[in-house]
Amino acid sequence: MISAVVLLSGCGLDITSNDNSTAAQSQGTNEPTFEVTGAAMKGVIQQGRVTVNRLVSDIHGNHTPQRDYAKPVLTDDEGSYKWQLRGKADSWALVELRADVNTRMICDVTPHCIQSDAEPVAFGHPMGLDSSFSLRGAGDLQLETVNLTPLTHLAVTLAERSPNGLSPEAISGAYETVEGWFGLTAGSLRLTPPDLTRLDESGSVSADALQMAIANAAFLALVNDNAQWDTISDVLNNLAMQASKTGRISLMGDGVNVALADLVTAAAVQASELQATVDSSIISQRLAVVEHRNVQRFKSIADVYQDSDSSLADTNKDSTVSDPTDDKTNDTNGDAELADKTEDTTTVDGNTGDTVANTETEADEPQATETSPEDTLPANTALLSWTAPLTRENGESLSMGEIAGFEVVYGTSQETLNQSVAIGDASIDELLVDELTEGNWYFAIRTLDTDGNRSRLSEVVHKQI
Repeated sequence: MISAVVLLSGCGLDITSNDNSTAAQSQGTNEPTFEVTGAAMKGVIQQGRVTVNRLVSDIHGNHTPQRDYAKPVLTDDEGSYKWQLRGKADSWALVELRADVNTRMICDVTPHCIQSDAEPVAFGHPMGLDSSFSLRGAGDLQLETVNLTPLTHLAVTLAERSPNGLSPEAISGAYETVEGWFGLTAGSLRLTPPDLTRLDESGSVSADALQMAIANAAFLALVNDNAQWDTISDVLNNLAMQASKTGRISLMGDGVNVALADLVTAAAVQASELQATVDSSIISQRLAVVEHRNVQRFKSIADVYQDSDSSLADTNKDSTVSDPTDDKTNDTNGDAELADKTEDTTTVDGNTGDTVANTETEADEPQATETSPEDTLPANTALLSWTAPLTRENGESLSMGEIAGFEVVYGTSQETLNQSVAIGDASIDELLVDELTEGNWYFAIRTLDTDGNRSRLSEVVHKQI
């Protein structure tokens, strides 16, 4: 894998539709109201019954849900819900979805989804859910939407073990712990998962959001691959039981419980197979990155398992497993061959060959390094990663909102970087370049800002195919 750093100087409740239910929640009171919104995604869950309850603290500091007697709202065809809550948005809330006979979930596992006593359902088609299916999530009503996924469900279950119940501190800590279990970037559980069955329609979607959505899909993928589990509820309930009882989940499995290693493996397989379902080359590249991350996560889990018990603790210190290969580490002392720096104030555009003037608002030249190749990637690929710049060449700060994207240029010699990939998303920091022929390949990257300025090219790194 090649790592480049871009440095900028440059039951039977009466349920109505969302609208009618929202009106019913606020009717007959002059209290202020506000909307709680989010999405239920495992894949998209339609016509699920959603309730929202504030989390209140008693005199002892214990946080528990305060029951709201309004009717549940139903998720729409996109899995979204809107709940009108009385009062001010000055607290945390617990959100819960329950399934009934009308609830449907879009199959997000390729090539199909299997549950016992039912015919397989093709990828992208709706399927029924058993009556015990539920999802929970929690969040700060002032700052965020509250999404409902299998991973947020595990986090809420873990947070309930806290002596103070569902306190903001317990919820935040549990979300971070679950992210650590699955090797997710901090804050990933707060992202709205993309619909894996419609990725080509989703526009820009980050690798972090894809990784989180695919981790959720893995819960149902295990039902396909293991006769021990009849429904997704079986998998989810087993993991929730483990988290609730011990604050841990099994690393490699014990023949009875769902294992983290199995989920990570299923996620890697799904990331691989999803690449064949999309037309977008950029999304395909990000899926390849997600596949790589899950393979590396499995390796780190296996390494830990050899020297520990077979579970992950619920504390941040014990629950996160160090990945021996950090994709974003900048190895400034690596073996990469670096091009000589130049004081020339012009650069050559990799797409057109036009000479582009370097101005004070342009980025300073990025720096690039190379780490050792990863044996989990195809031999004819190079995985690039970089860090977005923070300042311009004249020392002025540069915000992410001012970065329009990046351009990766590459070729078979340092002097002829005649191929390029434009990346129109400042949040992207990885790219897998594939289908490289045998020989030495050289890579560099530049930053593009929203005013049309280009940075100098980074120093050149290389990989032998």
